[in-house]
Amino acid sequence: MKIERLGDLDARIVGGTDRQGGGDGPVVVLLHGFGAPGEDLVGLWRVADVPRGTRFVFPEAPLDLSSVYGMGRAWWMIDMIALDRMMREGRARDLANEVPEGIEEARAKIVSMLDAIEERLRPSSLILGGFSQGAMLSLDVALHDARPLAGLALFSGTLLAQSIWAPKMAARAGLPVMQSHGAFDPILPYPNAELLRDRLKDAGVDVDFVPFRGGHEIPPVALQRFGALAHRVLAPRD
Repeated sequence: MKIERLGDLDARIVGGTDRQGGGDGPVVVLLHGFGAPGEDLVGLWRVADVPRGTRFVFPEAPLDLSSVYGMGRAWWMIDMIALDRMMREGRARDLANEVPEGIEEARAKIVSMLDAIEERLRPSSLILGGFSQGAMLSLDVALHDARPLAGLALFSGTLLAQSIWAPKMAARAGLPVMQSHGAFDPILPYPNAELLRDRLKDAGVDVDFVPFRGGHEIPPVALQRFGALAHRVLAPRD
């Protein structure tokens, strides 16, 4: 593994021919969730079943939450007091119409990183994705940035800013998307994941929806379906 500055972000690069991003194979970029350290998802590259030579890039979110979450970081801030109160009161957290403050800045940093990946790693194809807040940001980037993507991997994300997102979804019609979500997710309610799935499908996006009996997590079944996506869209074609 190596750590490099890619555009505006530090990122961990693994896989490929030398376990440090070597070679000319495809690239998978995965964004961690709110409050997680920069290396939170790195271990996935060892267990994900992906085509030989696939390289992984794990960017580190720009916001430092060390005063509250140890080594945790974030793509944009969340009102954790309000979230904790809603969870204790058993109220659902509906973010469908929310445009988080800071999402535009986070998007710009991901775009700068993707530009650097294209210039320096020259991937044959690319999957973008993430977990929770990282999943939301990866979809937001895909809807605002027109660069070709082989697929999207959305682990436990949700619908945001639907008045902005929904009109942009048709431009990604046909894009293969793996979307997983726990039926008992206490942080991002399952019905909103279904709503996101339906909005994407209505726009012609090719969604493989993976529900599971669990919470806010990445279970084996989601990793299996991610591997299926990777083999479907990244494997070399004759």
